[in-house]
Amino acid sequence: MSGSTIRELHVMEDFDAVSLLYAEVWGSRPGSSPIPAEVMRALAHSGNYVAGAYEDDRLVGASVAFFGEPAGTRLHSHITAAVSGHGAGLALKLHQRRWALARRLRRITWTYDPLVRRNAYFNLVKLGARPEGYLTSFYGAMDDAVNGGDESDRVLAAWDLTAPSPPAVSELPAGAAHRLRDHEGRPETAATEAGTVLIDLPDDIEALRRTDPGAAHAWRLAVRHTLGGLLGEGARVVGFHERRRYVVQRATTPRA
Repeated sequence: MSGSTIRELHVMEDFDAVSLLYAEVWGSRPGSSPIPAEVMRALAHSGNYVAGAYEDDRLVGASVAFFGEPAGTRLHSHITAAVSGHGAGLALKLHQRRWALARRLRRITWTYDPLVRRNAYFNLVKLGARPEGYLTSFYGAMDDAVNGGDESDRVLAAWDLTAPSPPAVSELPAGAAHRLRDHEGRPETAATEAGTVLIDLPDDIEALRRTDPGAAHAWRLAVRHTLGGLLGEGARVVGFHERRRYVVQRATTPRA
């Protein structure tokens, strides 16, 4: 699966290296890493999770998580990043899972940008996590190279460590209908009373932020309105179809 070696981190030299890796991955300005080394030092010293992935002694990924409420049941994974092509992201999450289970925790939660297709696929299909809520502009506007000044809407994903992974959605239920569709690169919404709702994502939101900020913003608002609105009504995301669309089951099927 991966040649990465995962180890927990405890010394400032390692935390400095992780901080630099995060800054590189996010394209942050010098001195503006998403999480400072001294914060990682404090978290690790107080018993939280800070781990690095190494390949031939080179840092290729890292993850930082801390305990959440309810106490004794949940780990919140604040930030995980990996250099592509090494399988370090999956190796880190599986190591984090073992770490949490060894401490009798039942859930790991984290947030991710719902517009990024590869992250949605990784979280929902490869790991089997499920969205539990939509957080509008959770961190405010972010001006790093990845977020490109976009509003930081996030989905709160939860990974139930005690349950078997849900099956991937290979075939859509009969009657499933689009609530949000990709139409020639732009979001197109449609009213539907279907019990199973489909929400498309753009091909590459990060590239779109650079080449067409107006279209990227339109996608942000469309996903916020559709996916965020459905989750707010109690709907459940039950899968991610063809690596490009959320499959959402309404809490109750409206009458025709």
